[in-house]
Amino acid sequence: MKTATFSEGLFTGRHALVVGGTSGIGAAIAQAFADLGASVAVTGATAAEVEAVRGGCASASVLDVRDDDAVRALVDRLPSLDFLVNCAGIIRRGAELDPAVFADVIDVNLSGTMRCCAAAREKLRASQGVIVNTASMLSFQGGGGIPGYSASKGGVMQLTKSLAIAYAADGVRVNAIAPGWVRTALTQPLQDDAARSAAVLARTPLGRWADPADIAGAVLFLCSPAARFITGIVLPIDGGYQAY
Repeated sequence: MKTATFSEGLFTGRHALVVGGTSGIGAAIAQAFADLGASVAVTGATAAEVEAVRGGCASASVLDVRDDDAVRALVDRLPSLDFLVNCAGIIRRGAELDPAVFADVIDVNLSGTMRCCAAAREKLRASQGVIVNTASMLSFQGGGGIPGYSASKGGVMQLTKSLAIAYAADGVRVNAIAPGWVRTALTQPLQDDAARSAAVLARTPLGRWADPADIAGAVLFLCSPAARFITGIVLPIDGGYQAY
């Protein structure tokens, strides 16, 4: 049996929702889906982010993933749904030791992911669809200045495994990606710090920062028929960073 992974038109007639798909990794994933024929809806946290979306997307909406009613309303408006990719996330370097800031990061990164998964479950059951969450290499290690981010990404890893079990009877596969160091606005302060960037490169066997497009290919694979027996995994995409 032949199984196409990235053949032209692979996702024609399919519908993808990329939460946090207006910039960075999410935008690259949204464009990759569109390039293979999918109808793609994206969300951003602000009107400015949504207005900046150019081409490739069927719709772009402002969404606060902390608002359960807003999440459910957005999913309800979709005609159908085959793929949900959760990329919305925040980081508050240096402030997350404050319990209030910690809680807000958890609410966006972890609880927001759960809200989107729960809201999309029925539509994904109807399509035998796929969820891909965004974990991190910090799902596997700590970060002294970012305990909220690290805890949330560790939570996303366990949430993914748990929902893979819970949603399996629906025919819905649930996986996660765990990106390493990627050139996005979120990591710009570290890219701009020569010493920190050098340390990243020294530990990364492939010797460079990832581009967002490097992450998108793995998401498309997890959503493709080639991954039809894969669920409950957290896939590192880190250039070998965790090999040490």
